[in-house]
Amino acid sequence: MKKYLLLIVLAIQAVIVSAQFKADKEPFIVRSLKGESIKMAEIQTSGGGISVTGVNPEEARLEIFVTPNNNKNDMTKEEIQARLDEMYTLEISITGNKLTAKAKSKQDIRDWKKALNISFHAYVPKNFSTDLSTAGGGIHIQDISGNQEFSTSGGGLDVSGVSGKINGRTSGGGIRLSDSKDEIELSTSGGSIHASNCDGKLRLSTSGGSLDLEDLKGEIRATTSGGSIDGNKISGELITHTSGGSIHLKGLTCSLETSTSGGNIYVSMDALGKYVKVSNSGGNIDLELPKSKGMDLDLSANRIKTDHLDNFSGKMDDNNVEGKLNGGGIEVRASAGSGRIYLSLK
Repeated sequence: MKKYLLLIVLAIQAVIVSAQFKADKEPFIVRSLKGESIKMAEIQTSGGGISVTGVNPEEARLEIFVTPNNNKNDMTKEEIQARLDEMYTLEISITGNKLTAKAKSKQDIRDWKKALNISFHAYVPKNFSTDLSTAGGGIHIQDISGNQEFSTSGGGLDVSGVSGKINGRTSGGGIRLSDSKDEIELSTSGGSIHASNCDGKLRLSTSGGSLDLEDLKGEIRATTSGGSIDGNKISGELITHTSGGSIHLKGLTCSLETSTSGGNIYVSMDALGKYVKVSNSGGNIDLELPKSKGMDLDLSANRIKTDHLDNFSGKMDDNNVEGKLNGGGIEVRASAGSGRIYLSLK
């Protein structure tokens, strides 16, 4: 009899274990937003991530994930609820067209092992505006159109399929931007930026990482204080600078201004815009330009080497090239300081 009793107990324990709440995969709270006429959201949390995704109105909902700060899923749902009640204030409300979701601690939590990460995943109508902030997680925005304002002190930014006026900041993570358009301004103090397949007025800046720019159209400003710059298939206008890295740009059909103080520069233009301005304080410049275009050349360096310049009028020596190519036209100015310039035509 004892043997059968033991088997029953073990079976019950197995069921309990298999049904244990998995805080990192299952939402702690789900609030349906179906039928709500919300057009914007204000979401704040001190220790988790935030994501906002555009969906069909009947799928609209808010999911709240609550996980222990020690990265162990060893708490039951009841234990999490008790700690929430004791240490946090959780506000979820809808007033008019606005969804408000906020999580904050009631007091300073000195023992980080007792802290909770409270993340919000909002699934909202596709025409939607946001005001998002978190001190300890990443922010992801996808498939919505409107005004987006968001910031994080400790995570990355991921923006995909978004249009409208977009303004995002992070102090400690990288930025990924894709398939988005209109007016976009993103900045980070501690990570790299990757932007692809975007169109519009783009402002991208990082203080401590590299820039990777792919298939962009429009008015683009991209700067870094401490990393390299790579770009491909860019049209419109590109102004990009770095203080401490190399620059590699190809497949350009745009007006261009670029510079670095601490690396080499390679630029290949498939078509010229209104101007080309390239500056390097201490490194080399390799510049590849369309062969048949009219240009006003102004090149200076410690040494200059060029392809044979047919139909050129002006002055040329080892350190300077100044004059008109193919009758003149588009301004092409390059300065390499103590480095060299190699100009090739294709």
